[in-house]
Formats: sequence, structure tokens, C-alpha cells
Amino acid sequence: MSHLLRDLKNEILSIYNHLHTHPELSWEEHNTTRYLADQLRQEGFEITTFDDCTGVIGTLGTGDGELTVGLRADMDALWQEVNGKWQANHSCGHDAHMTLVLGAIKYLNRSGYQFPGKFKVIFQPAEEKGTGALKMIEKGVIDDLDYLYGVHLRPIQELTSGYCSPAILHGAARFIQGTITGRASHAARPHLGINVIEVAAALVQEIGKIHTDPQVPATIKMTRLHTGDNSVNTIPDHAEFTLDLRAQTNQVLELLQSELERITQGLTLMYGADIRLEIGARMAAAEVNPDAQVLMERAIISVIGEEHCAPPVVTPGGEDFHFYTLHQTNLQATMLGLGCDLHPGLHHPYMTFKQEDLLTGIEILAHVVKETFANGQKRG
Repeated sequence: MSHLLRDLKNEILSIYNHLHTHPELSWEEHNTTRYLADQLRQEGFEITTFDDCTGVIGTLGTGDGELTVGLRADMDALWQEVNGKWQANHSCGHDAHMTLVLGAIKYLNRSGYQFPGKFKVIFQPAEEKGTGALKMIEKGVIDDLDYLYGVHLRPIQELTSGYCSPAILHGAARFIQGTITGRASHAARPHLGINVIEVAAALVQEIGKIHTDPQVPATIKMTRLHTGDNSVNTIPDHAEFTLDLRAQTNQVLELLQSELERITQGLTLMYGADIRLEIGARMAAAEVNPDAQVLMERAIISVIGEEHCAPPVVTPGGEDFHFYTLHQTNLQATMLGLGCDLHPGLHHPYMTFKQEDLLTGIEILAHVVKETFANGQKRG
């Protein structure tokens, strides 16, 4: 660890503790936005916030004829039961991600680094809803970027403390909300009704028969089903359900969606019920730029050595960061995977990790910014 990082350690941990103890839900990150904006102003950034949504953008320099390099961190927390109380809770590491980006800014400024182009940081809301990146795209915040780097803590099952990965190959995900409308009847006269429980059971059976390329991990399953009331002698006529679709490529996820629609059409005809599907949150599979990955790899090696630079992490988890590269296909982007002995796992209400590894991640992010300005190429 450099002397500069040792000097910054207490400030970094103080930032993390503040963010960790002030979690806010998706699209409600108002205090977090104000806190981050204040931090950015202290570091000399020009600030952009929005009237209709949370999130904050910080910019240094003009980038005229030079590269524009960006760092992105997500902001929102999850709604979870912790110690018997339901509350916002940072169990996905977004508090750490914000700390890492702020820490990289402070590291670069304290080192006296002079940015040779435009440097941009994106603190993005609502990653957990899968809609925050899309909103930032709508706001045009990536239109001028040549490179964009993200970061995500990795669970101990993927990376242990002391190891980092130059890319995270997230899978695609889609969450479906559905309803089934049948026909109520007395349980003594089932032939007069359309039992939505039978339709839901058939749906579960049929989606289990969807076959895709076995070389591409993919899964579809029902995650919630609610129907009926307190009556035990009535055929229920309405059900609500949710489905979770995941695939390691965007193409296979689209196949799952089309097969699901084919199945629901068939069940509608078979049972005479009305089945409606509505897409909720969605995540895109990773589209990693090889040049950005190489630059991140160099940064990792320069900080912790080649023996601690792990291969790209392949994970079925989702991340809306990848909408940026799907929308801007020539954007050069990748995500740093930070090993930090995170356990029991992401989204666990009592998730914890080795906070000392935040300093390693900060140094890597700072190095990849410098490496990119020195050796990166403007996007084609």
C-alpha cells in the first residue's frame, strides 16, 4: 500500500461508514445525491444533478480533442429485514462502490495528477431496479465517453481477498409479473369454473421443458404465486405470479422470452384462461470491450501483481451497467471485480467484507484512469 493511501485510509473508511449507515432505496437516493455532490465539489468537479431523478455527475476538464474517461458507481440499497426490522440495507456493496470511486478521485487529486482530457464520474441511481443506467442514457451522460469503468465487490465464492478480475461477465436477467384470470365456481362443481391454480401448475411444468443451447447457462422459474382467499370450497378465478429469467447471453434470454410467450398462448387455448405477462426489471448480459479489459488488467498487475490478476469472472448475477455498452456499442467499457472475502453472499442481509480491500480497489481504479489517458484510443 502506498503512503498516500495510508494517509487517506481514515477518510476513506469514514466515507464508507457514512454511506453504509445512510442507505436509501432505488429512486429515493436524495440525501446520497447531496452527499456525493458535496464531496465532488470539494474535489473541484463541475456538478450535474437532475430535477426528475436522483443521481449526480461530476466532470473535470473539457476533453477537447482528447479522451473522455469515466468511472461509474451505483447508489441504491435493498429493502430487507435486518435484526427483525424491515429497512433499507446496503447488502449489494453499492456503499463500497461509491466509496471506491470517491477514493479514486481523492487519490488522483492528492497525488497531483493532471488530467490530460475530460474525466467524468457517474453516480447512478436504481441499479437494483434495472432502470438507473437506462435513465442516465436518456440523460445523455455517456454520449461523450470513450471509456467507462465500473466496479463490483465479488463474493468469496468467486474471488478471495487479494485477487481482482479485469472483467465481470454478468448474465442477462428479466423479471416478469403475470396474472391469470379464470372463472370462479363452487368446489363441488369444478366443471363450471376455470381453476387458476391448475393453470399456474401447468405453467410451471411447461417452462421447465424449455430447452436452449446447453453450452449457455440459462434458467426460468416461478418465484411467487398468490391466489385465492380464506375459502377452501371455492375454485379461485385470479392469480398473480412472478417469473425470473436468466441467461448468460442476451440472445438466449430473448429465446426464453419467446418460448414463455408461446407456452402462455398455448395454455390460454387449453384452459380458456386469460394469461397476461408484463416485463418488470431487466438486466443485460455483459458486452466487455477487449481494449478496456486489457487496460484494467494492466492496472491490476501494476498494483497487486500478475499472480493476483484473476481471469474474468463469469456470474449469473445481473448488472445494469451493461446497458451502457448495448446502447453505445463503440463505448469501451469493463468492470473491475474486487476480491474482498465477501460473505455469506451478495444480497444477504448480513453481508460483510474485508474493508481494507477498498484501498486496493481505489488504487486500481486510479491506475486504470491514468493508464487509459496514457494509452487509450478514442472510440471509433
